[in-house]
Amino acid sequence: MAEAGAPRGARLLPQGLHPEEQEAHPKEEPAEEPVLPLLPQPIPEDVALPFGPYGMAATSLGPARRKREKGGSQEGAGAGIYVDRRKSKVWNFYTKLGDAYVECNVCKKQLSFHNSTTTMREHLVRKHGMRESLLSQLKDEQNSELEPEGAAKRCRQPESGMCQPSSSSSESRSEVLLELVLEMIFRDLHPLSLVKDKGFGLLLGYLEPGWALPAREQLAGMLRRRYRRVREQLEWYLRTVETVVVCMELWGSQGGQTYLTLTANFIDREWRRARCALGTRPVPGQGAELEEKLQDVLSEFGLSGKSVFYVVHDAPGNVSQGEPQGWSSLCCAARALQLCVAAGLEVEQVQEALGIARGIIRYFQQDSKASCSLHSKLEAINKAKVKLVMDTASSWLSTAEMCENLLDLKWAIMSVLEEQPKVATSGVQNLADHQWKLLQDLVAILRPIRIATAFLCEEQNASISALMPCIHGVVAAIGQQAEEAGSTIRTVVSNIRAELRRRWGLEQEEEALENPAVIAAFLDPRFKELRFLSPGTRHELHQRLKILLSQVCAPPGPSQAKHEAEGSQERGAHHQERGALSSRSSSPNPSSPPSIYDILLGKDPTENMPEIHQQLENFLVEPLCRRSSDPLCWWRSHERRFPAVARLARRFLALPATAAAPRAAFAAGPGALEQRRALLGSEHLDQILFLHQNWDVLEGARRSRQAAGENLR
Repeated sequence: MAEAGAPRGARLLPQGLHPEEQEAHPKEEPAEEPVLPLLPQPIPEDVALPFGPYGMAATSLGPARRKREKGGSQEGAGAGIYVDRRKSKVWNFYTKLGDAYVECNVCKKQLSFHNSTTTMREHLVRKHGMRESLLSQLKDEQNSELEPEGAAKRCRQPESGMCQPSSSSSESRSEVLLELVLEMIFRDLHPLSLVKDKGFGLLLGYLEPGWALPAREQLAGMLRRRYRRVREQLEWYLRTVETVVVCMELWGSQGGQTYLTLTANFIDREWRRARCALGTRPVPGQGAELEEKLQDVLSEFGLSGKSVFYVVHDAPGNVSQGEPQGWSSLCCAARALQLCVAAGLEVEQVQEALGIARGIIRYFQQDSKASCSLHSKLEAINKAKVKLVMDTASSWLSTAEMCENLLDLKWAIMSVLEEQPKVATSGVQNLADHQWKLLQDLVAILRPIRIATAFLCEEQNASISALMPCIHGVVAAIGQQAEEAGSTIRTVVSNIRAELRRRWGLEQEEEALENPAVIAAFLDPRFKELRFLSPGTRHELHQRLKILLSQVCAPPGPSQAKHEAEGSQERGAHHQERGALSSRSSSPNPSSPPSIYDILLGKDPTENMPEIHQQLENFLVEPLCRRSSDPLCWWRSHERRFPAVARLARRFLALPATAAAPRAAFAAGPGALEQRRALLGSEHLDQILFLHQNWDVLEGARRSRQAAGENLR
């Protein structure tokens, strides 16, 4: 009878029988069996289980189904030992489906199998973020696994009947566990005190019996070493880009402390958008102290001066655009949009209706009897999943969600309020019919703005190039809706449109010529037509871009790297000299005779056009891309055709629309990661946030360059 708890595909060696003696026994071809999940079985005390290289029983090596070996017999004497013939630990994450396919145990994706685990390893790295170093370590450990013939000789111990794990394998597994605990801390934003939590200790004690939990000081040392190593990689990564856009995000901890997180945004040589954290500093106040913190962090990475293209901030005031520093500032689009919508919601009639709505929600949150009655009515109409939510003053999206849910549950709420006898004495006031209509019209007005924020949250629209088309679309959409609405809604729309025009310079098209969002939209192959501008303004913008190309995007000279490290005066002289050389090299030969067709058609306008200007004209005649496409993918394929325009696009498309990540900036409330961040202490806050933001970005860049054959650090 087969041994209880034996892994599938393992070969049973009868007790007291050497591998050499098995040749005399007839070999049976095992019958094909369906794939069944492994269920935990009670293991008799007299059964000896072999230990793998990690010191773990073979039955706990992983969820993957053990492959049955040919010639193995599951019929044998009572006590025996099982030997797993598989070579690679990658099989711990896969289940074999026949001879040609395997299935990932994590995502259930089926892959082709051709007697090689290379594709399986790449799937774990790319799709599930498993580190290549960990997989390599698991691959190397297979060399220390026992072979079938030698295993029986080495493991044959009459006293205990089990193999002893090698010390090197145990130490290696302990190091991997320590690294994974540290990675869990900075990936999920846990404090270092997690190792002292009782639940965490019970979990690891069950999964890894006998393994001592690391001390907090040990993890702190590992965190510092990992931080220094990743910081060196980031410094090297930043040296490969020409300019960066620095974002300043202000946020508060649960203890009331305000912090400033600085991130560097850029597009690397492979046209990947990168968002790397530079540091997090406590901020006692605002204004000049923000600029001091900014300058200190930038100087640590050598980014002061011309290397910073723009600074995007969400501060209440304006960060000064210091000419000595060489950068200009932009307000976060999420914060500016919040101020625009708040101006519309300040109408007296709207505030009165919103106040009554908040009172109704508060009543149902505090009165358990009314809440149960409402829940029973919602179950009867299959709307139990719709919940009443209270908005926050700092998020117009939460106000829109509150009104939308309230309108969805209108009849159930009115029914409960009429049935409850305590409503009159509790001071809860029901909304009048015209107020319900006002909230309904308000939700309809805010819907185009919500659609715009959803569009900006998509990955391909993280650049500021998608902002101006959205703003102009919102202005036009809410203007059309206001024509059929009442006077109150028209006032709301008028206030919102006025703020949108003022903050993004829509009142005078001359201001659009200097707006970086408009230039970025032109360099985006999806919006380069600039339909929101008049033909005359578009023509003027094209002329200014030609001047900008001549100044910034001229072909670099051999001594550019030397001059980039010098002062701004030498930098300006160098640019002028390069512009003069470029204009001389691109100008036609004056001694060349005129063409005979010039008499009939006039002089060819492209003959005197510099090459970089010709690139701009060729870019204009290219067909538009779909709005769902990624502009960086387009530029990756067309950089060789338009090198000068591509250099300018790499600068402006790196400008993000928001200071924080778009989904967090436009969210109705703080997410899970933001809440965990607010709970972290100040001692290791900077290092944890630095690794949390940069680990995956730098690992992806490293793997990409390694695949391209570049020499990495």
